[in-house]
Amino acid sequence: MQEGDVSEKIDEEEKNHKLFKRYFSFFFTLFLLIGSFWIGYTSGIQKQIPTDQIFPLGKITIENKDPADRAEIDFSLFWKVWDLLEEKHVDKNSLDAQKLVYGAIKGILEATGDPYTSFFNPKETKSFAQDIEGSFEGIGAELGIKDDILTVIAPLDGSPAQKAGLLAGDKILKIDERITSDLTIDQAVELIRGKRGTEVTLIILRKGEEETKEIRITRATIEIKSVEVEFKENNITHLKIIQFGEKTTREFDAAMKEIITRNSPAIILDLRNNPGGFLDKSIDIASRFIPRGKVVVIEEDSTGKKESLYSTGGDRLGGIKTVILINEGSASASEILAGALRDNLGTKLIGKKSYGKGSVQELISLPGESSVKITVAKWLTPNGDYIMDKGITPDIEVELTTDDYKNDKDPQFDKAMEVIREMLK
Repeated sequence: MQEGDVSEKIDEEEKNHKLFKRYFSFFFTLFLLIGSFWIGYTSGIQKQIPTDQIFPLGKITIENKDPADRAEIDFSLFWKVWDLLEEKHVDKNSLDAQKLVYGAIKGILEATGDPYTSFFNPKETKSFAQDIEGSFEGIGAELGIKDDILTVIAPLDGSPAQKAGLLAGDKILKIDERITSDLTIDQAVELIRGKRGTEVTLIILRKGEEETKEIRITRATIEIKSVEVEFKENNITHLKIIQFGEKTTREFDAAMKEIITRNSPAIILDLRNNPGGFLDKSIDIASRFIPRGKVVVIEEDSTGKKESLYSTGGDRLGGIKTVILINEGSASASEILAGALRDNLGTKLIGKKSYGKGSVQELISLPGESSVKITVAKWLTPNGDYIMDKGITPDIEVELTTDDYKNDKDPQFDKAMEVIREMLK
């Protein structure tokens, strides 16, 4: 064997040895990563992140940074910007890495173009939970995005927003000095909310008017009752559902018991300015009117697969003559209930066309007491009608003007009473 052959053989062996070490090192590292992930996962990797702790940008370790995990998307761009912030930002020593992460997640969700898919940091998660439970500090108005403009879905009954004159359909152009055109719903809510006794100024544009209005509202503690019941002439029931929250089914059942005990001959079910809430609560209420096994709502997922959700029975109010009041502030779960009673029982709808929120969101808890709300489905009425953005058109359309509101007149309710009287003849 020539000296050169020996040398080449040695070089080849060294090369193979190095190659072996490299692949061994890679697979060993991969094994450790997978093992560490599994151990962490099974032992509860979702550890609590202190919500009041500051994480200086230059003093943290980044996990899961390798862009090779998503070869199709150059996620290294994200980390390039992150590194540039750490290297060049004039206030880099005071930047909070955790807030940057939260901001990045919000940006991802905003990029979906869906105003109802959003991220809640720990503080926002707590506020959202308080909303559903029925108590928070603010002005008491549900907001949405309509035609790309921040819009009042509904001021809550008795709230500072309602007392100050804010109406369903008002478009909010400014919150104090902040223009709203580039705000998400959650950002707008955060600006409007605040300690009771403090003031917020809204610049609004009302439908049919050319001039903007300035409305100053003093914040208060908002206590939301889900259901209110009142008995009118001849024991006719005015049954108002304000929202579909944690307590709605319980409060509704208490009202139902009173209606049955008083032998009320008819119900005006008032869903005006009801911004919605929990889907299951709307199914509960529908089941008080509709026999068991009837379709209340149809969900359609991202693949186009449709699933019907059915009434659960206990239709103790089904034999009582009923009409429903809706308006521009009737949204989401209230539209589901109105559509279910209309399609199953032929219940007449009176008022104005509803808001048109035909999607379903799921709230998912995340590590560190944060959460994400994701639109997981569209919904259709039992007859298969999509209502997203177009709303539900009432059988009898009745306007309620600003002058009516100012003079404590309610032609929509008056029309409902007229229809009920005819039904009882």
